Amino acid sequence: MTLTRLDAIPDYQWQKTAVFPDWKGYVDDTLAMNSMLSFHTWHGQGAIYLRVGEQVERFFLFVNGVRVDTRGAAPGAYAVDISAAALNGTNTLQISNILPASLNGAVEVYIPYPVVLDGSPEEEGIDPATLDLIGDLIETDASYGFPSAQLAVVRNGRLVYRNAWGRACAYTPEGRFDEAAPRVTNDTLYDLASVTKMFSANYALQKLATEGRVDLDARVKDLLGEEFVSETIPIDYEGSEPVDMDTMRAWKASLTLRDLLCHQGGFPADPQYPNLYFDAAKRKYDANARNALYSGCDGSAETREATLRAICKTPLMYRPGTKTVYSDVDYMLLGLIVEKIAGQRLDDYLRETFFAPMGLERITYTPLKRGFAPSDCAATELNGNSRDGFLLWPGVRTRTVRGEVHDEKSHYAMGGVSGHAGLFACATDLAKLATAMLTGGYGPCRFFSRAVMDAFTAPKSMDAANWGLGWYREGDDQRVWYFGTQAGSGVIGHQGWTGTLAMIDPARQLVVIYLTNKINSPVVDGRVNPNHFAGSCYTASTLGFVAQLISLGMDGAPNPAAQMQVLLSDMAAESFKLLPESFDPAHPAARNVRSKLDLLRRRAGQSGDPEALALSEELEARWSALNKK
Repeated sequence: MTLTRLDAIPDYQWQKTAVFPDWKGYVDDTLAMNSMLSFHTWHGQGAIYLRVGEQVERFFLFVNGVRVDTRGAAPGAYAVDISAAALNGTNTLQISNILPASLNGAVEVYIPYPVVLDGSPEEEGIDPATLDLIGDLIETDASYGFPSAQLAVVRNGRLVYRNAWGRACAYTPEGRFDEAAPRVTNDTLYDLASVTKMFSANYALQKLATEGRVDLDARVKDLLGEEFVSETIPIDYEGSEPVDMDTMRAWKASLTLRDLLCHQGGFPADPQYPNLYFDAAKRKYDANARNALYSGCDGSAETREATLRAICKTPLMYRPGTKTVYSDVDYMLLGLIVEKIAGQRLDDYLRETFFAPMGLERITYTPLKRGFAPSDCAATELNGNSRDGFLLWPGVRTRTVRGEVHDEKSHYAMGGVSGHAGLFACATDLAKLATAMLTGGYGPCRFFSRAVMDAFTAPKSMDAANWGLGWYREGDDQRVWYFGTQAGSGVIGHQGWTGTLAMIDPARQLVVIYLTNKINSPVVDGRVNPNHFAGSCYTASTLGFVAQLISLGMDGAPNPAAQMQVLLSDMAAESFKLLPESFDPAHPAARNVRSKLDLLRRRAGQSGDPEALALSEELEARWSALNKK
């Protein structure tokens, strides 16, 4: 490694800067600390920048113990390519023996953030066989009626895998599976649903907190105005102990940003501001009711303003901080607060602060207004938000939703731009964005301080370790259905109602983004449950199986192929338990069983393993017995 002369130090937002000697400004008998600086990067990449002072005659420079040739370095600016010495995670730079010893500010150091490069699973300790099984499971499900999926995996700063399966709009509005529909690609945009919360409102607040522009313990009313309290109306929520309006207003006056981030704000889970036919007290659809919190449904700027007023009117169901109730209202408010502080709309702030500087071109709100066509997007519900006609209210969409956010409050009440839902992305761009939670920045961009990331991802309390500030946490095996059983307690992420998942594992330097449009499928029986879509009956919709299988083949697992074959038989056997009591081979749950059996048989045949073949035959016999009833 050698110095390369530059005209000037780049104008970056640095991961670390330091001035040697005595960079920390603390001198006693622990002098070694003052000669060393640690930073984050990944193997095979990275650079540091130096400015050598006018009177410097000599200095020694080491990166992870490898010496950089600094002999004859004249005063000026330099770059050092450290890719040959870089390690995954913490790296250490050392500057020693500066002459003259009396100099102050002799050598200035500037360190940027790493970026995501292309790589291979094998090089980063992931067995490709596990990725093959994931792909086979999703592709087989797609052949039996699952809509589509997209996956991107980043490890150690390398994009090691990305793939896409299924059809962008798999069913006709009548519920007929369309085998001729165009297939999704790695560039297809997916509706992220509640995954939006983390990469929109959370990212924005983490950035603003890093800049000292927001206090998480600030009261909402001080940011949005006294009307947040004074406009509150009485609603006698069913199942909630009623309180007088003075108490209610006192509760709302005490509400802080931290309460909202913890989902302890007191709001009902889903007030459905754009649905006129909604009983606010009973919190359910009712064609004979009139919603006391109705704000409008045309998605206009005026309706967006009316929705803020409706939120101000909304009474709480419990005193803030006393319960955890996951509510979209929390993040609707947080998004609006970001806009107040940043002085611009949420989508513009995110694009200018994160997406554009990182070169991410396939992540956006309102894609149809940002140059994308419906064909660029994976479709969601077949008949608007009507659940195949079971839920109808004034203004509801009844056409297939494609390129517009599915979430009702985001689309109708917030014009598609909200802190709780509305982002679209391809898995690759979202995976790159997620790596900022491993390092705090990306290339020349600084986003989050380590202190802010630690604060947002720490357990919100000892008895709720599965929650950070907004972030899902693995905690004590409390999110295994999303992150897998091998995930450490500090794994973070979020899931979305449309069938999306983001997982970030700092300990293993791993990011997994798995996106589906499982609700682009018929409602199974809207009279029983209008939210039960056929796509939810398939293994590919369960999200957490991806992280589970990836972990199975990580870091030198001795024989993942044999283990996976037996595990596949378990998955097939378990799928029988999900069949409805009245057996119907056309039911999507039955098609899911058939998908697992076909894959099990095919893989057993390929392996030629007698035990695998026997397991397959046992389950085939069970299937045959069901069909004979």
